[in-house]
Amino acid sequence: MMAYIYLLLLFLSYGVSLVTSRSFPSDEVMALTTFKEDIYEDPHLVLSNWNVLDSDPCEWFGITCNKERQHVIKINISSSSLKGFLAPEIGQITYLQELTLQKNKLLGIIPKELGMLKFLKVLDLGMNRLTGPIPPELGNLSSVVKINLQSNGLTGSLPAELGNLKYLEELRLDRNRLKGAVPAYSNSTFTANTRGMYATHSNLPGLCSSSQLKVADFSYNFLIGRIPKCLEHLPSASFQGNCLQANNTKQRPSSQCGAESSESHQAPSPKHQRAEDVAKRMKASKPAWLLALEIVTGIMVGSLFLVALLTAFQRCNSKSAIIIPWKKSGSGKDHVVVYIDSELLKDVTKFSRQELEVACEDFSNIIGSSPDSLVYKGTMKGGPEIAVISLCIKEERWTGYLELYYQREVAELARLNHENIGKLLGYCRESTPFTRMLVFEYASNGTLYEHLHCKHTSSLARFTCNG
Repeated sequence: MMAYIYLLLLFLSYGVSLVTSRSFPSDEVMALTTFKEDIYEDPHLVLSNWNVLDSDPCEWFGITCNKERQHVIKINISSSSLKGFLAPEIGQITYLQELTLQKNKLLGIIPKELGMLKFLKVLDLGMNRLTGPIPPELGNLSSVVKINLQSNGLTGSLPAELGNLKYLEELRLDRNRLKGAVPAYSNSTFTANTRGMYATHSNLPGLCSSSQLKVADFSYNFLIGRIPKCLEHLPSASFQGNCLQANNTKQRPSSQCGAESSESHQAPSPKHQRAEDVAKRMKASKPAWLLALEIVTGIMVGSLFLVALLTAFQRCNSKSAIIIPWKKSGSGKDHVVVYIDSELLKDVTKFSRQELEVACEDFSNIIGSSPDSLVYKGTMKGGPEIAVISLCIKEERWTGYLELYYQREVAELARLNHENIGKLLGYCRESTPFTRMLVFEYASNGTLYEHLHCKHTSSLARFTCNG
C-alpha cells in the first residue's frame, strides 16, 4: 500500500512539473520567433536551435529563463554578425531583464515598444547599424541601470525623457549623429545644491534628474550648446568631438558643425551688424544689367537641375522596386525603396507551383526538414529527379529585404557548377499562395558529406547519419 502511495505521489509530482514546463507564455515564444524571422543573415548559425515548433525556448542559444522556467529574463547574443531588424514584438517579453545584442549588424530603428519592458535593467545595442531617433519611450524603462547605444547611426536630439530613469548609472551614446543640446531640464533653469540634486520649476525631465548617473559618454556627435553643470563632474572626454561651447574639450571644427552651433546661441555683434547693413546697401545699389544677368543665370541653372531630376526619375522607373519595411507601420514615410535589377533572374528557370506540386506528389514526399524549410523529392515529367526546398515563412513576415536576399541567392546558386555541389535547376516564386522554393537536381548518389562521413553505412541509414 505504501509503495502504491509513493508511486502515486511520484506520478503526481511528475504531472505537475510537466504542466509547469508547458505553461510557457505563448506571446514570449511568438516574440522570439518574430525576432528570428526578422534576422535575414546568421553566418555563425547561432539561431539554428531556435525551433519555432518548440514551446519551451529556455534551451535556445542566448536565452536565459527564470528558475521556474516560466519566463525569458535575458537575451544575450553578442558578436555574432547577425544582420536584420529589431522586432517590436520584443516589447511583449514582459519579464525581460537584459537585452544585449552588441557588435552585430542590426539595421533600422530602435522600436519604441522596448519602452514597455518595466523590468529591463540592461539595454545594450552598441556597435550595430541602427538609425533614426532614440525613442522617448525609453524613458519608461523604470528599472534600467545601463543603456549602451554607442557606435550606431542614431540621429535626432537627446530625449529629455531619459531623465525619468532614476536608477540609470551608465549611459553611452557616443559615436552617433545626435544633434541639439544636452537636456539638463526642459527650461535649462535650475539651482544646484549638491551634485545630483537640483531644483527646478518645470515638471518635465532632463538628465540632471538622473541622480544615480555615474558614467556617461556623449562624445563624437553633433551636440550644441553648453555642458550642463550637473554633468561637469564627468571626464572632459565624455563630451569631445561635438559642437559644444566648451574650452577644455576638443570639439569639431566649425566647418563640420555649420552655422547652427554658433548662430543659434549668440546674438550678432555690432561689427557683424554693420557688415550686414553694408551688404544690404550694396545689394540694393546693383545696376539693372547685373540683376538681369543673375536672373538669367538662375533660370538656366534651375532648368538644368529639372532636366537632371527628370532623367533620374525616368531611369528609376525603368527598374522594378521593392519596399523594405525598416519600421513596421502603415505610414508610407517609414519605408525605404530599394531598386533591384529586373534582369537578375532572367537566365534562371522559373517553375510554377502547380508543376512542382505534380512532380512532388502533392508535396507529400517529404525527405527532410528544418525549422525554416521543408525538402520534397519529386520527378519532373520526362525529366530528372528533383529536390525542392520550400521556405517556411508567413507572407506578412516576408520583408522586402528578404525578397532581395532570396533573389540574389538564387542568382548566385545558378552560377555555381561543381560536381560536389547540388545543381540548381530553378526556382518558384508566387504570391497566391505565397511560395518561395528552390529546385535542385536530386543527388541520388548521396551528398559530399555522406561520402566523407558515412562511407560504410547502408543507403537506408544515410539520412540518419546526415542528421
